[in-house]
Amino acid sequence: MKPLRYVRRSEILNRLGVSNSTLFNRINDGSFIPSVKLGGRATGWIEYEVDTVLAAMAAGKSGTELRKVVTGLVHARQDYLDITEA
Repeated sequence: MKPLRYVRRSEILNRLGVSNSTLFNRINDGSFIPSVKLGGRATGWIEYEVDTVLAAMAAGKSGTELRKVVTGLVHARQDYLDITEA
């Protein structure tokens, strides 16, 4: 498994070309991956998850298909934690 790289909100906004409120609207409706806590008040996004969602968007996936991609990525996070804690 490759090392995780985290990206911060400013990079996400730049890559998506959207406003902060649009980003959080997409997260709330399930069409973009939620951030992860990095400690204290810091949050970030896992780069390969962001890349996966952006690729799905570029491929013209529908809103329903995007939400399925996001749901799969969130579940994979939990599976990864289950493996590393064992």
